[in-house]
Amino acid sequence: MTRAMDMTAPAKTHALPAGHPPVAFGRIGVLLVNLGTPDGTDKKSMRRYLEEFLTDRRVIEVPRWKWYPVLYGIILNVRPARKGKDYDTIWNRERNESPLRTFTRSQAEQLQGRLADLAGVEVDWAMRYGNPSIAERMDALKAKGCERILVYPLYPQYAAATTATVNDKVFEYLLKQRWQPALRTVPPYHDDPAYIDAVAGSIESHLATLDWEPEVVLTSFHGIPQSYFAKGDPYYCHCQKTARLLRERLGWDKDKLKITFQSRFGPEEWLQPYTDKTVEALARSGVKRIAVATPGFVSDCLETLEEIAGENAEIFRHAGGEKFSHIPCLNDSAPGVDVIEAVVRRELKGWV
Repeated sequence: MTRAMDMTAPAKTHALPAGHPPVAFGRIGVLLVNLGTPDGTDKKSMRRYLEEFLTDRRVIEVPRWKWYPVLYGIILNVRPARKGKDYDTIWNRERNESPLRTFTRSQAEQLQGRLADLAGVEVDWAMRYGNPSIAERMDALKAKGCERILVYPLYPQYAAATTATVNDKVFEYLLKQRWQPALRTVPPYHDDPAYIDAVAGSIESHLATLDWEPEVVLTSFHGIPQSYFAKGDPYYCHCQKTARLLRERLGWDKDKLKITFQSRFGPEEWLQPYTDKTVEALARSGVKRIAVATPGFVSDCLETLEEIAGENAEIFRHAGGEKFSHIPCLNDSAPGVDVIEAVVRRELKGWV
């Protein structure tokens, strides 16, 4: 029986001595991983989540002796309550979870159905920070007999603070495994035609629902400190290429589609131009109508729903703007899952 034929059958099990549970094998896993989410909006849940996030050396590269007194002395005593209130404004109350968790689960469930022709492939999902954890879901895939696992960090543009830290956590898990599965990781897909077409299509579809036309459309990407870029992080270049390809696909120029960076944190200079400063400057210059897309985010989350659709909309109107629209992320829409499926099928070649 060939390997491909073997993959169409249920997981096999190894016969072991009495008293040992059977070990499944012969399957392939796909693990979708997004940034993370707190388990609740209460202070304790927020502190636990922020502590895991802000102690990651990929996220904060400041020396520990300098960073920890600030983190544990100030930030984790003040920020959890404040961010909990922000999360509360976007919380999915029906499921009692953040939208990021809702969308990521849905993406995984839809992908599992779409890969039905690849029998023997198991799809799961995890969060880099918070639950479900990467280790928990890697354990679950191994228990189902997945000897090969494709890890998919849900970030189109590569950054050490996002893609790399997901991979780090997976490799950390493997360090503790006696029987390691074979591993592949999804590369950045910031210029993938399927991704560009889907984002451009979502922008066109959203603008068609408005009874007004924006004078300017911003593509707002999550920022990183300038120092990270200076050290060799390719993120800025990936974002610029995505924006350029979107302009070409939409037939717009740089005055119509601008690139900005959001969510800066702390006193250090981050990638510029800043989204909030640009939104304010546009309004003060007389621009009355703008829309903002966030193509670096696979799913809507706090940074898109609260920071862009809420905070930046207020900044724009307060500075004299009149019409502001946030263009939703691809989320678990059919075009959004189309992109994930296209990337997964490509990266599974040779395994299935």
